[in-house]
Amino acid sequence: MLKKVAFTMFPVKNAERARKFYEQTLGLKVGKHAQNGDFTEYDLPEGGCLALFRNPASKGGDDTPSDGSGGSIAFEVADLDALSAELKTKGVTFRHEGIVSPVCRMSVIADSEGNSIILHELKKK
Repeated sequence: MLKKVAFTMFPVKNAERARKFYEQTLGLKVGKHAQNGDFTEYDLPEGGCLALFRNPASKGGDDTPSDGSGGSIAFEVADLDALSAELKTKGVTFRHEGIVSPVCRMSVIADSEGNSIILHELKKK
């Protein structure tokens, strides 16, 4: 029945601020988007899609960004240490660093809206 994850979606409060973070800080390229900022998609070079959604009718309901909301996106990175150093110079908030699993190393950062993003580097084989 289910074929694949089509996209991961994050709610945003301020679409302009969020786009600046994802485009300028993380270097993602805009795909489909609404001119009014209600949604923006970023297709990743090796597959997957991140969608940002601003609900103009929301008054802080279920679509409010939160590091405790349970969902997040994990971006595969080639060099976690180099990227972490670069993001720190840009003032990015790190929630967790140095997470080690049997297959990878990870850090968790916050986006401009309060959503958690996992930076994930596979261990060398």
